[in-house]
Amino acid sequence: MGLVISIANQKGGVGKTTTAINLAASLATLGKKILLIDADPQANSSSGLGIDIKAVDTSVYDCLIGKATATEAILPTCVEHLDIITSRIDLVGAELELLNIENRELMLRKQLKVVRNLYDYIIIDCSPSLGLITVNCLTAADSVIIPVQAEYFALEGISKLLNTIKIIKTKLNPKLQIEGFLLTMYDARLRLANQIYEEVKRHFQKLVFDTVIQRNIRLSEAPSYGLPALLYSPDSKGSQNYMMLARELLAKHHDSDNN
Repeated sequence: MGLVISIANQKGGVGKTTTAINLAASLATLGKKILLIDADPQANSSSGLGIDIKAVDTSVYDCLIGKATATEAILPTCVEHLDIITSRIDLVGAELELLNIENRELMLRKQLKVVRNLYDYIIIDCSPSLGLITVNCLTAADSVIIPVQAEYFALEGISKLLNTIKIIKTKLNPKLQIEGFLLTMYDARLRLANQIYEEVKRHFQKLVFDTVIQRNIRLSEAPSYGLPALLYSPDSKGSQNYMMLARELLAKHHDSDNN
């Protein structure tokens, strides 16, 4: 049974999609069978893996409104062992359409039941909001990775997200855990970045990943070539950071399986 991990933060520009693409690609490279779900109407995870979203017939939108099954929406990517369910701009409309559906918060969870046993991990790239689609993603997930930008307002808005997670845990998904806080866009030369890291560590202690994602030009260039950093520039800092994160995640789950 695959583990479902949502990558969420309602603050935009914190490296959520970069993390979704590159963590998924790194886990796949380490031999795991991965499904990436692009649940952001901007569809950057889809285009970042070279998918022409205009040519896609069935997207996560169709799954959420019950027009198609997850199995029908799965596409292969340029990375071996990595599949994707893409997004499209019409996902914005799904929020309204879901309002008329019974158990609307559970649509994605129902869809994933069918495909969970085909994958080791299902990674969900959430949209930068706390609307009904993100609620669906968190209700379907076993855990959440929260990317935190190493900048001054890093912790702003996190309390809102943590509150949403708490509500979802109470009302919809008691099993939901925080997988970890991931520091992104980290520049070790800046005193501020180090202060933010210390602050995040002080706040969330063991919940903070040891791996930090450093600021890296190759990481930002890769999506425009429709490739994860691992295929675009395997030796770059960004690729190495995400490979470390994938290994840290696998080690953590291996340890918890053995306990």
